[in-house]
Amino acid sequence: MLTNLRIWLNHFEYHAQQPRGAAGGSPATLAPEERRLIARSLATFQLGEQSDGAGLLRAACRFAAAHGDELLPRITELFVREEQRHARLLRDFMDEHGISARGRHWSDAIFRRVRGLGGFELYLHVLITAELIGSVYYRALESVTRCQRLRVLCRSLLADELAHIGYESELILELRAERPAALRALLRLLHRAFFCGAACCVWISHRAVLRRAGHTGGGFLRRCLDQYAFHLDPPAGWAAAAAGARRR
Repeated sequence: MLTNLRIWLNHFEYHAQQPRGAAGGSPATLAPEERRLIARSLATFQLGEQSDGAGLLRAACRFAAAHGDELLPRITELFVREEQRHARLLRDFMDEHGISARGRHWSDAIFRRVRGLGGFELYLHVLITAELIGSVYYRALESVTRCQRLRVLCRSLLADELAHIGYESELILELRAERPAALRALLRLLHRAFFCGAACCVWISHRAVLRRAGHTGGGFLRRCLDQYAFHLDPPAGWAAAAAGARRR
């Protein structure tokens, strides 16, 4: 069984009762030049946050049934609700400022297609890729606007995303620790390659905002890889310790 699921269930249940959000009293003025800069980028990110989560929940239920992790479906359900709330918060802000929603985008289609190719573990790898890159994006978005409402919203979403990353990285590292060393190395190499490709896609789609925030293409990729290394390249011995904890 996966460890710490009870702790994560408590976390998601608590935040379902007391969700973060943009402060209602914050000034909501978005200058015209800022709107022109962020509108398409924000709409694309909002599209990525939208999902009914049905595929992820089915995958979690299958995984839980196979591994005896009975808390996993409930955690996944709460996780999906939190992602949907993010999409609503972004959509509300967009509606307030006349920013049109997107119905589709090629980068979102790639993410959705890839995560539908496998089971729960593949979902985890695709989700953490999106959220690690998203954490860099939300910091960049916050830095390019003077709209206090949007700045608070970015910080709130980022706080939730970092918790999601902690949850997903813990599961990924536990599952990875069970594999033979050669397979672990191969999986890590494949995921890093996918991660780099995803970061390049995000740069192409959001480079106007990212450049305004001071990123170059190479600098953005390095910042994303720093996040990857921090969360998914643990100190030596962590994997063995995790595997030992699961055996106990």
